[in-house]
Amino acid sequence: MDVLDLARTQFAVTGSLHFLFVVLTLGLAPLVAIMHTRWAMSGKPVHEGMTRFWGQIYVINYALGIVTGLVMEFQFGLSWSGLSHYAGDVFGAPLAMETLVAFFLESTFLGLWIFGWSRLPKWAHLACIWLVTLTAYASAFYIMVANSFLQNPAGAVVRGDRMELTDFGALLTNQTLVFAFPHVIGAGLFTGGMVLVGASAYRLRRRAQEVEFFSRSLRMGVITAAIGILLTMGFGYAQFAGVPEGKFGSHNVAAAVPLGFMIEFGQLLGLVVLFVMLPMIAILPRARWTHPVLIAMTPLPFVLSILGWMAREIGRQPWMIWERLTVADALSPGLTAGMVTTSLIGFGAVLGLLAIVDYVLIARVIRRGPHALDLGATAREEPPTPAMSY
Repeated sequence: MDVLDLARTQFAVTGSLHFLFVVLTLGLAPLVAIMHTRWAMSGKPVHEGMTRFWGQIYVINYALGIVTGLVMEFQFGLSWSGLSHYAGDVFGAPLAMETLVAFFLESTFLGLWIFGWSRLPKWAHLACIWLVTLTAYASAFYIMVANSFLQNPAGAVVRGDRMELTDFGALLTNQTLVFAFPHVIGAGLFTGGMVLVGASAYRLRRRAQEVEFFSRSLRMGVITAAIGILLTMGFGYAQFAGVPEGKFGSHNVAAAVPLGFMIEFGQLLGLVVLFVMLPMIAILPRARWTHPVLIAMTPLPFVLSILGWMAREIGRQPWMIWERLTVADALSPGLTAGMVTTSLIGFGAVLGLLAIVDYVLIARVIRRGPHALDLGATAREEPPTPAMSY
């Protein structure tokens, strides 16, 4: 492959691996916040246990996902300096906002939530996880603002050899953003819900003693997955109203492959969730014969999310910014095939390792069940300091 194809491959690999973390974070954050709210209002141990168990899975995924996000940022300087030169004043603004939100606000509130168990007042502690959710969604919003600008460069004009931002409001109300952002949120809820379903089915199939715990989690997952798939399908089809003419034209037929698979399998999975799982929600925890099927369905939302991302990005080729800047012109000058290959192997290895570690750690928590959890245990379970004798 030439330098351009290698750079595109690098971005596709790292972007896909990073999105695996993002889509689960967007799905689990509001679910953990709802669990914590129910615990704060009822005081029931089962709700506290659910908050700690699923919250620990969320923290694992978030912590490793932050590292993959850093790798994504590196690529704009390494491989795509032409984009920064041509449209950095426009494209960089939402990315800077996302960095402030994700790396400062979201991380700060999450740290307060993690270390605030039995230390912060009950309602202040609850507010922290809701602020984590709000900032996570704000982070996703600004990323989609930047991506939607690449799809439809609204709010900017070309002056000389650069683009300048003229209307920040137009950037925030981009027609490709209006439907794309809810579509991503729906995909996150669908993914988070199916993770609850699959993990709960696994524990129930093993005849775990926490029947009420995982029955509640499974039912919550089914309801969330149903809401998520409705949003995903509805806003997914609505996006076609804002697709630029010729995006999926004959010059890049490869985009139709992931798009077709995403639509067909997404529809099939949506029908299963809405017309099979949702009506059977009351009996699913007890129907052990369904549990292997539910477990097998868990990875499918991740696959569909990657296919959707591929269709969105491949369909824009050969443009980096639609009808303004080509991918070839956005490539950093002076790159060689050896340089890009080295970074591709390095980035792919790091992100691949992080994805494996993420899966192993989450799987370990699920296999162990809601016992001896680290989240919330420090303040609650550390032995008292012995009195000093003189």
